[in-house]
Order: sequence, then structure tokens, then C-alpha cells
Amino acid sequence: MFSWGSTHGYVPEAFNPASRIEKYQEKRRERFLSSYEIERIGEALRDAETIGLPWEPDPNKKSKHAPKDDNRRVKVSTEAVAAIRLLLLTGARLREILHLRWEYVDFERGLLLLPDSKTGRKTIILNAPALSILEGLARTSRYVLPGDDPNKPRADLKRPWAAVSTRAGLNGVRLHDLRHTHASFGAGSGMGLPIIGKLLGHTQSATTARYAHLDADPLRRASNKIGDAISAALDGRPKAPVIPIKGQTGES
Repeated sequence: MFSWGSTHGYVPEAFNPASRIEKYQEKRRERFLSSYEIERIGEALRDAETIGLPWEPDPNKKSKHAPKDDNRRVKVSTEAVAAIRLLLLTGARLREILHLRWEYVDFERGLLLLPDSKTGRKTIILNAPALSILEGLARTSRYVLPGDDPNKPRADLKRPWAAVSTRAGLNGVRLHDLRHTHASFGAGSGMGLPIIGKLLGHTQSATTARYAHLDADPLRRASNKIGDAISAALDGRPKAPVIPIKGQTGES
């Protein structure tokens, strides 16, 4: 704030009484969902758009006409379910999906061509499942996921995600963790950090480096090679298989 004030002439140049205060050490929070947890999210999403998700009435509010337990279900809109699936399938940021316009979707090449994002112009690759979701949505607005007012994008996914994550038994998991999960599956598959960085739209390699510990394939191959050599030595086996060479023996 003082730096901004100094730039605009509100305070003297370089005047910042907080400059020598040590910053509180922030611990980066990263949550990666497992395949089993994603399976539970999938089940919750299917229930959300078909039979609805169960809900409990507020215990602090008394109601004479509260529905019975079997009828306490609420359906989540098709657009909200689609948004959650797209966040997980594309690794996109929340606003990149909620503010998505049909004009940004290139169905022929399978791309999202965003004119502006947190890092500027951005291209998001659409895999086949993500493309299928977009193709199945009705075009009722210029926005792919319109809000109550079709002329405005959906504002957020707080209530739908709270219901879905609770149903899946994943309390405390944030929507942004879906982006981390998308990247973690790529790193765990040995795709390499540069590729993952491009898929997520990172402009600096240091941003993608947080997923380096998940890129286990090269390390696993190295560990297996070392383990095989040590195991062979322990068992008294040769370091490498010996293959006899067939040739002439000199016999007539």
C-alpha cells in the first residue's frame, strides 16, 4: 500500500514504515485427490444431477413443514455439475471456467482460446471428456455457464461444491485443489514439468516446480535399477545376464 502511495505521490518516496517487518512465514497448502477420492466425487456428481443430494435442515430454525428425511434432497444444476467436471478435467482456474464464453471455445481444434486470464492470453487444451461436456451443454447465453441472469456469468460454485464435497466425504477440499489434482496426475504419469506447466498456463517454471516431488517415474526407474544391482550382489547373482555366444568350436 505504501509503495503504491509513494508511486502516486501520496507519501514521500521510499516511505514505508512496514519495510523492516518480517513477513509471516506462509506454508503453501496443496491437496491432491487420489483416484479413489475422485471416484467418490464422480458418484456425488451423478447423484447431484439425478436423484439430488441429501440435506439437513438448520437445527437453529424451527419449521412445521420441514420435509421428511427421504424427501430431503436437492438437485444441482447441470451447469454447476459441468463446471466442477471441467475444473478437474482441464486444470483451469475457477474464473476461467465460470466466465467462459462460447466464442472462446474452438470445437474444431479442441481448444479454449482465452483472450485474458491471470497470466494474460491463454490457450487451454480440451481433452475428449472435457470437449464432450461442452458439446452437451445448451447454448442459452453467450456465457457457457450463465448465472440466474443469462446476460451474466455464474458468480461462484460455493454451495454446489459444498454439497458435492460433503456427499463425497471430502470436507475441507477446495475447488482450487481440483487444479492441483489435474497437475498431480500429469506429474505422476511422468509427463514432465514443462508440459504440465504449459497445460496449466504457468509463465514461470518455478510455479510448476511445486509438483516436482510427484514426478516419480524417473526416480522410480533409478531406484529400481539400483535395487536390482544391490539385490543381485546380495544374492551372489551376476551383475548382468550372461548370454553364451554360439560359434564354431574348431571341430571338423
